[in-house]
Amino acid sequence: MSGIIPYIETMNAPLPLHTPLHDMPTPTRPDNDPQETAEWREAFTALAAAQGPARARFVLDELARLAREQRVGWTPELSTPYVNSIGVDEQPVFPGDLAIEERLASLMRWNALAMVVRANQAESGGSAELGGHIASYASAADLFETGFNHFFHAREGLGEGQHRGDLVFFQPHSAPGVYARAFLEGRLEEKDLSFYRQELSAPSHGAQGLSSYPHPYLMPDFWQFPTGSMGIGPISSIYHARFMHYLTHRRLLDCTGRKVWGVFGDGEMDEPESMSALTLAAREGLDNLVWVVNCNLQRLDGPVRGNGRIIDELEKLFSGAGWKVIKLVWGSDWDGLFARDLTGALTQAFAHTVDGQMQTFAAKDGRFNRDNFFGQNAELARLAQGMSDEQIDRLKRGGHDLVKIHAAYAAAANHAGQPTVILAHTKKGYGMGSAGQGKMTTHSQKKFDGEELIEFRNRFNLPLSDEQAKNLSFYKPAANSAEMQYLHARRQALGGYLPKRASVADTVAVPALATYAQFALTASGKEMSTTMAFVRMLGGLLKDASLGPKIVPIVADEARTFGMANLFKQVGIYSSVGQKYAPEDIGSVLSYREALDGQILEEGISEAGALASWTAAATSYSVHGLAMLPFYIYYSMFGFQRVGDQIWAAADQRARGFLLGATSGRTTLGGEGLQHQDGSSHLVAATIPNCKAYDPAFACELAVIMAQGMREMMVEQQDVFYYVTLMNENYAQPDLRPGSELGITRGCYQFNSYVRPLAMSPRSEKLEKITLLGSGAILTEVIKAAQQLAAQGIEATVYSVTSWSELARDGAACQQRALAGETAPEAFIAQQLTASEGPIIAATDYVRAVPESIRAFLPPGRSYLTLGTDGFGRSDTRAALRGFFGVDAASIVSAALHQLSLSLRA
Repeated sequence: MSGIIPYIETMNAPLPLHTPLHDMPTPTRPDNDPQETAEWREAFTALAAAQGPARARFVLDELARLAREQRVGWTPELSTPYVNSIGVDEQPVFPGDLAIEERLASLMRWNALAMVVRANQAESGGSAELGGHIASYASAADLFETGFNHFFHAREGLGEGQHRGDLVFFQPHSAPGVYARAFLEGRLEEKDLSFYRQELSAPSHGAQGLSSYPHPYLMPDFWQFPTGSMGIGPISSIYHARFMHYLTHRRLLDCTGRKVWGVFGDGEMDEPESMSALTLAAREGLDNLVWVVNCNLQRLDGPVRGNGRIIDELEKLFSGAGWKVIKLVWGSDWDGLFARDLTGALTQAFAHTVDGQMQTFAAKDGRFNRDNFFGQNAELARLAQGMSDEQIDRLKRGGHDLVKIHAAYAAAANHAGQPTVILAHTKKGYGMGSAGQGKMTTHSQKKFDGEELIEFRNRFNLPLSDEQAKNLSFYKPAANSAEMQYLHARRQALGGYLPKRASVADTVAVPALATYAQFALTASGKEMSTTMAFVRMLGGLLKDASLGPKIVPIVADEARTFGMANLFKQVGIYSSVGQKYAPEDIGSVLSYREALDGQILEEGISEAGALASWTAAATSYSVHGLAMLPFYIYYSMFGFQRVGDQIWAAADQRARGFLLGATSGRTTLGGEGLQHQDGSSHLVAATIPNCKAYDPAFACELAVIMAQGMREMMVEQQDVFYYVTLMNENYAQPDLRPGSELGITRGCYQFNSYVRPLAMSPRSEKLEKITLLGSGAILTEVIKAAQQLAAQGIEATVYSVTSWSELARDGAACQQRALAGETAPEAFIAQQLTASEGPIIAATDYVRAVPESIRAFLPPGRSYLTLGTDGFGRSDTRAALRGFFGVDAASIVSAALHQLSLSLRA
């Protein structure tokens, strides 16, 4: 241990280093026979030179095989030296005008900086109330610009032979840079930039407010993908790329020739969602997918891997997962240094420089780097001879060199058979100088003084006077300038401008309700669960000639649990390679069947993956101009609770589709216990504005809700999605009540009244009356309670509440209109309850906050008591659970009698 502690302390010590990096211990074992080693090296070098790389790789593979057979305990390193993967001799000729592209990138940087700083000067006497980010885009600007100028293809149209566009996921903190480019392109005006992060204030000034991050819901013609929640962009990009293969293999849309590009941060790779589907991307051979990881080595607070190297770590991770890895580490200025370095001093030094130290080098000037990096040993010092301090300061990392970036992008775009990741080494706050380059505080840097602004102006040779720089004047070259003509020409060559969101898609006819759900509309008391009713309806919908092919059934790993096994034979499970085996149950009617043109997306045990697939299908109308209708069925507890952030992002992206929360409720899934029993999903669903949440009790209600949702999404093309809870409990299913359709879709209808003829309460001269509300699985308990109350001489009117949240939204809307001085109708729930009398009791299989959401909109003067399943779930029978939580028939009767006694005393 005594040899390790000084090493750790040295690596964390402030510079200058007391121990030269080349003297630090390395994991390499001593060479006991250098002469023999040299002979092996010479032999291999001669082989590669004489017979080429293919033969060299074959021999290496053979040696690795022999090593395994001999059990020598060796595996090849997954990380390579800290240098560029693409050598100078492999770089293609840069196809653009380098000088113009560099000037354009500098203008983007300036306008992005000015936008953020101006926004934070405009409010509260210069406080940073609005926030915003400068440093992230400063590090990623060249990565973006190379894509914009040479690779990111826009949608040309939806016609035959027209490119339907690449999918580009932008690093969220770099949004100001994307706005800055749109300003130069003429898609945003200067007044729009002046209202960055001021979406409410902008319209009164005739401007468009710019959202903080990529938000399609807020800027529906601009942003295509929401990436503001870290980690969701990466997993979403993978499943979008896979969905493009799905569309191609099912012959619904040819997506060949289109790419999915994702520009993400190295700190973002810490999110589990970022890493959770890497092997799927490789397994599916998603060579239409390219990630660019902006390795600026810093998170929000400090280094990503201060005591290690994030690029090395990510290279191992992606290589092990089966991705092609391209390291973009050093810029062209380093090429000469590497060429003169005959001893490997540079590579050796980089191998021992951790990211925390690299960040310090980024924050310091050329003199410091000469003394503390090149001054480590004589070999490095000789390499820096003849270079001025300014030249050393200007040595670029690979992610800031347009030529190197283009070479990496070109290699990635042309690579076949695997997804590709480009690990691009950059400096956070690049060019911000003393104001923020490489500093721990750079992520939050939002203010610059006059001298710092002039320093930035000088660093990028911007055509601004001192006064313009200090005043943060936006700059846009003349329309006939070489820069503007070049910018527009490059985008026209790539099909137009990005990002840009479209919502044009053909409507899809929806079949008549009776064609697929007649069994539910006239159930005649037949017992079944609503889950089984859904699966039967889905099977019927899949047979429809118009809608059927557009349906995307999705399941995590519970198809047999939900009774969907019959769909395996009917439409098959999608597999990019078909089915290479004979399944164990091949002779069964419900045997497992995978197929290249399979329709079901069976995602394995991954709710995050299944939801990402659902989002890809639910936004296909916008992304691909092809309307698809996904149905994702899952254990309801593993929906909003587990992947609620992804559902929120899907809402931001204006998804259209159905989420089916099966085995819902806290008492329906008997025996499973705390982590499986859902009592809160409807509470969370109610918080999402474009999510319509329903808790139907009966198959006929489910049928009406599904029909309404399909009309809204596929015919009317409304940007809504449905969350519908389903039960696995079998009970008698009634026929659809005539005229109940409107109530079902709006949230509530009168199901029945229960009274014993001529029965009078012994406590009153007139008939006592009670109103009972119930939903989902507990409606059957409410009906039992009503029958028991009727037997005691109490008239009970039962209402089926299909959606508490829709009733609450309707009530709130009416209330808002009244507050605004408008003539507002009575809330729908109040209108419905006018046909009933007495105290109101509401019972659900969810926490009491769900039925409590409508309290303010009930008829005045009537008491309201809610029963729910607050607390943690338990393992037991349904009957025991409902008794425990107080939502069974006996508990409802007791509550009703209590409320009646209170009303009599009043």
